[in-house]
Amino acid sequence: MKFLLLTFVGVVHLLSLSSGKTIYKNDISQRTFQEIKEEIASYGDVAKAIINLAVYGKAQNRSYERLALLVDTVGPRPSGSKSLEKAIQIMYQNLQEDGLENVHLEPVKIPHWERGEESAVMLEPRIHKMAILGLGSSIGTPPEGITAEVLVVTSFEELQRRAPEARGKIVVYNQPYVNYSKTVQYRVQGSVEAAKVGAVASLIRSVASFSIYSPHTGIQEYQDGVPKIPTACITVEDAEMMSRMASRGNRIVIQLKMGAKNYPDADSFNTVAEIIGSKYPEQVVLVSGHLDSWDVGQGAMDDGGGAFISWEALSLIKDLGLRPKRTLRLVLWTAEEQGGIGAFQYYQLHKANISNYSLVMESDLGTFLPSGLQFTGSEKARTIVEEVMSLLQPVNITQVFRAGEGTDINFWIQAGVPGASLLDDLYKYFSFHHSRGDTMTIMDPKQMNVAAAVWAVVSYVIADMEEMLPRS
Repeated sequence: MKFLLLTFVGVVHLLSLSSGKTIYKNDISQRTFQEIKEEIASYGDVAKAIINLAVYGKAQNRSYERLALLVDTVGPRPSGSKSLEKAIQIMYQNLQEDGLENVHLEPVKIPHWERGEESAVMLEPRIHKMAILGLGSSIGTPPEGITAEVLVVTSFEELQRRAPEARGKIVVYNQPYVNYSKTVQYRVQGSVEAAKVGAVASLIRSVASFSIYSPHTGIQEYQDGVPKIPTACITVEDAEMMSRMASRGNRIVIQLKMGAKNYPDADSFNTVAEIIGSKYPEQVVLVSGHLDSWDVGQGAMDDGGGAFISWEALSLIKDLGLRPKRTLRLVLWTAEEQGGIGAFQYYQLHKANISNYSLVMESDLGTFLPSGLQFTGSEKARTIVEEVMSLLQPVNITQVFRAGEGTDINFWIQAGVPGASLLDDLYKYFSFHHSRGDTMTIMDPKQMNVAAAVWAVVSYVIADMEEMLPRS
């Protein structure tokens, strides 16, 4: 997952919920909100059946077990790798064997970067071998590495103030962690800003809510007209230590070696499966997660969990013999970590049918115990989604927050399609995000059961309601 807006506000009712208040003002419908509320309430038994099957029934722990089998078999799945393509082929077979419809692969081109061997050693004021992870798309160093003095800064503003000191040095960013969306700019833009002032490399404090000496990787972006310099993330602990050393006036020297290399774009696929709608098959509710990951850990949390509860949502609905009026489409994206590369190509291919998309959903913030649903759309649509979420009272997950988003679905949201994402424990999520710690050990089958139930209830009810979600 690349970018995230972490700031959200409580739900504000801007529409009267009183009987007789018309929420549609067009020729499509003059139904009152009370009528729509009653329609949603009629799904109470179906919602309970989905919850019971996912949380207590024969499907409990299924998404966890399916995920464990894939990530234990394939491991991490970086963009352009053989392991990602193996995972895609496995999922293509799995979805067919699960009895889903219209299972197919949509070809796309994606970036291919490999980190190679890498190391960073502090030579002065003492010898210290540092834990690092090169950042995605970074160039490598010369074979002998780069040995240079360090300039430690805490912000881009400090870097600008001290620009004359930066030339020929390795810039170390020790920016404080505020939240992901604010702090990630240092990972993404840090090398460019350092290169602008003549630095020879940059090392960025990992963008993480918690650290046990764990570097956290991620994508970084070069800029046309600015020299490309090697860049990697370091641990919170080492960034803070070097900041303390610098404040004492110590001269810090680091030798950085990185074998990172960018290769030509590779062939890949977005993986698609459906439950075809019974009445409006051309209309779509899209549920999704991304199948790729970074090359460390197992990619179990980011975003194996999101991909597998999205598959589980369709499995639960199929197992109960349900067929919504609209098509439920599962998409497992490729190359999300490089900036939604596969999803952008999907959008370009399908955007001509944008008026037929009722809701786009992506789970890419973990599948721990959900806090609720993040939603972006019209206030009319929000009020409907709030009613749908009330069906999840049996698992006490009913809140609707602002800022539904996801790297892969933002193309649709920005074009006016309502969007939703699952929200849960972000502190835990960013403790393991893009690190070697992203393994099955941090996943909880019971929490995944609940997340899958929420995902299935929301997607099914909105796909089966008589009308699409209203747009602004």
